[in-house]
Amino acid sequence: MSKNFGDKLVIAISSRALFDLDESHRVYEQEGLDAYSRYQVAHEDEVLAPGEAFPMVKKLLRINEKLDGEPRVEVILLSRNSADTGLRVFNSIEHYGLSISRAAFCGGESPYRYVSAFGCHLFLSTNAEDVCNALDNGIAAATLISSGSRDRNDDELRFAFDGDAVLFSDESERVYKESGLVAFTQSEKAAAREPMSGGPFKHFLQVLHTLQSEFPPESCPIRTALVTARSAPAHERVVRTLRTWNIRIDESLFLGGLEKGAFLKSYGADVFFDDQQAHCESAKSHVATGHVPHGIANRKD
Repeated sequence: MSKNFGDKLVIAISSRALFDLDESHRVYEQEGLDAYSRYQVAHEDEVLAPGEAFPMVKKLLRINEKLDGEPRVEVILLSRNSADTGLRVFNSIEHYGLSISRAAFCGGESPYRYVSAFGCHLFLSTNAEDVCNALDNGIAAATLISSGSRDRNDDELRFAFDGDAVLFSDESERVYKESGLVAFTQSEKAAAREPMSGGPFKHFLQVLHTLQSEFPPESCPIRTALVTARSAPAHERVVRTLRTWNIRIDESLFLGGLEKGAFLKSYGADVFFDDQQAHCESAKSHVATGHVPHGIANRKD
């Protein structure tokens, strides 16, 4: 963690996750980089529409208004644009009044390598390769999937997480994939008092928990939920692991294999993180969804 940011929650976000750049991207794909550059410069005074992560970023930055003293949340813009073509992005940031002042414009190169330099706890992008590289370097990261979800019109920020291969390691999921549900259940019951290892989002959850603790429980603007396909008796190891980590999860849903989408809609998640594409497909029509390409479910072989 960079000393420059102290104990802030730091989130890096790509320009295509923050704003709707689909039309610009089509120009790039169909006509090439030079045409894309001309298009962005010609339209730099036109405000971009909000992208998939815009509502979440807006709510994150509002948290700073609720605490006295130094801001506790920092959002960093990471972009494959050059500074010249990225001017439209910063003009849009100014238009919406977002307190984002730090950015890396990488001129066509992948920006993921700056995630660690900025000391980020989370990286959100629409580029799966950049996300995989960030995960390989120990940073919580997810590929945002285009959805038809709508922003909840309030200031409370609701995160939802899958368990195995997201908050926890994929050690238990490997047993399920390789030996089936009965073996998984037996293994989890036998290891109920053995805490699981942390997954890629453990540290991000810890930082969220620390930020939550700065507010009275009845007025905290952040809420967290675990939404897992596990059911009893495999729930006990989850509960004991979180207890060992000294992390509070506000809501825990043990769904026993039911589809997650309707439950995430009922919870009102602003964003949901899961390692399995099938669960992401179920979720994306209800809430903003981030695919975490980690663990055995994403192994290419």
